[in-house]
Amino acid sequence: MKYALITGASTGLGKDFAHSLAKLGYTPILVARSANKLKSIAAEIKQQYGLDGIVIAEDLSVANASEKIYKAVKKLKIQVNCLVNNAGFGLNGEFHKNSFLEESKMIQLNVTTLAELCHLFLQDMISNQEGYILNVASTAAFQPGPFMTNYYATKAYVLSLSEGLAEEVKDYGVTVSCLCPGPTKTEFFERANMTGSKLVQSSFLAMNSQEVVDIGLKALFGKRVVKIPGFLNFILAESVRVTPRFIIRKIAKYLNKVG
Repeated sequence: MKYALITGASTGLGKDFAHSLAKLGYTPILVARSANKLKSIAAEIKQQYGLDGIVIAEDLSVANASEKIYKAVKKLKIQVNCLVNNAGFGLNGEFHKNSFLEESKMIQLNVTTLAELCHLFLQDMISNQEGYILNVASTAAFQPGPFMTNYYATKAYVLSLSEGLAEEVKDYGVTVSCLCPGPTKTEFFERANMTGSKLVQSSFLAMNSQEVVDIGLKALFGKRVVKIPGFLNFILAESVRVTPRFIIRKIAKYLNKVG
């Protein structure tokens, strides 16, 4: 039996990843804070695909959450064949005015927890000479982002880590991919307090969550290291290479500012 562990599985991309991987025959290990939401998704998956999803309720923005998840999996004596590091959140506003407690939780979730989960599960995957890891970053990874400065920085880390790991582990039979979506129709922008931003109001850029998931999984199993869903998102991300950085900063500042 194949198992896929998905973080942030209670809503949005995470929920769609869980369903899509179940459709491919992976029994999902659902990880997020809300046990009730995860149990509801597990019930849906059982009904639709006949797979008994596993629920692990953990707050991934807290230190040592990764180790707890890993120990829970080991206790069940199962092998994670696919890891999807999807959990993450953003925070809009001026960095010096935001709560640093919230900013540090973002670093813990978007960076430290993701890196630790990679570190823990890679050891098993390398021992078995097989495995897939998909880290969800963002087109934000390619540029600085005033008014979401820390978020953009965390996603740059995810992209760099993923590319480095991909090269390190490919000879062990393990694939690491990084998915870098642009604006996606999920709850992300509401939690980030940026529904009033120009970026959100430019709704023509927003992609459907399931579409992003389908593209991400195709890239992962096709052993693509970096994938930017959507032609326009690809062009905008790649344009950073040739556009002066002071212009990139000003554009991002304009799009991210609320009000």
